[in-house]
Amino acid sequence: MAATTCSVAASTRPTLPPKSVGSNVRHVVLGDLYFRTWYPSYYPEELVGREIEKLYVCQWCFKYCRDVMPFLAHRKLCHARDEPPPGQMIYLKDEYTIQEVDGEEDQLFCQNLSLFAKLFLDNKSVFFDVASFNYYLLVHNGPHNSISHPEQERRQIIGFFSKEKMSWDNNNLACILVFPPWQRRGLGKILMGISYELSRLEGRIGGPEKPLSELGRIGYLKFWQARVASTILTVRNKTALSVDETAEACWMLAEDVISAIEGMGVLGARRADGSLVVSKGKVREWVARNKIDLTPPVDEEGFAEDYLIEEE
Repeated sequence: MAATTCSVAASTRPTLPPKSVGSNVRHVVLGDLYFRTWYPSYYPEELVGREIEKLYVCQWCFKYCRDVMPFLAHRKLCHARDEPPPGQMIYLKDEYTIQEVDGEEDQLFCQNLSLFAKLFLDNKSVFFDVASFNYYLLVHNGPHNSISHPEQERRQIIGFFSKEKMSWDNNNLACILVFPPWQRRGLGKILMGISYELSRLEGRIGGPEKPLSELGRIGYLKFWQARVASTILTVRNKTALSVDETAEACWMLAEDVISAIEGMGVLGARRADGSLVVSKGKVREWVARNKIDLTPPVDEEGFAEDYLIEEE
């Protein structure tokens, strides 16, 4: 097969995160997209080398090649090319679905996905011990934007989060990533929203694993603030809620509620017992002043009925 059959389109590169460091893989080709990496990953040196300019990664199964010819051969024959992503579809809304993948049942897929994700994550290190995690894939369903196959429609995995099957700290999320070509579109809110809906279905108040990365904290603060504001404004017959009441209504940890409201300026007078109070009036003013969209990123009705029955 001639090398000229590989068409690679350059994607818009997102801004590099703060304190990014050199990577053993400088650029990746994900399907037809070519973009820069941010951090080193743990790809086997005997397969990838100590340092490589370009790594080819299958957009369907995340297997990787250092050379273009094996990559092209794999893309043509990849078993995942015309099949849904692994696991069970648990959520569908508009053109996006969420697939729940058991790390024990689909170990190779989850390992390859984790190796790819590490190129854009600074502080996560679990890549081969995937059996104790579930992975939640954000899948875009629509016209395939391939240059080489424009007539085809493809399901494209564009991000994910992982979650421990058993977390003693009630973490509802271990790591989260929207792949760089799809960042800055508000898609992270969908993944965060799904993680909290899973907490609600499990009947456990939780939050993301700490510490958060610098970018993770920025994203979560925006998500938490909108979630707190939306929840408080839908509570009837109360002009204010305590932090604990707010946390319970949002299925959030009290410490995360406090992180959210610190920058909002919505605290009212303390109650007689000394508890912090969130003022509904100040929240309403904050929403109007900052033009916050309070539309929930996740629609409860989007969850598959059979999944809700299993959770119950």
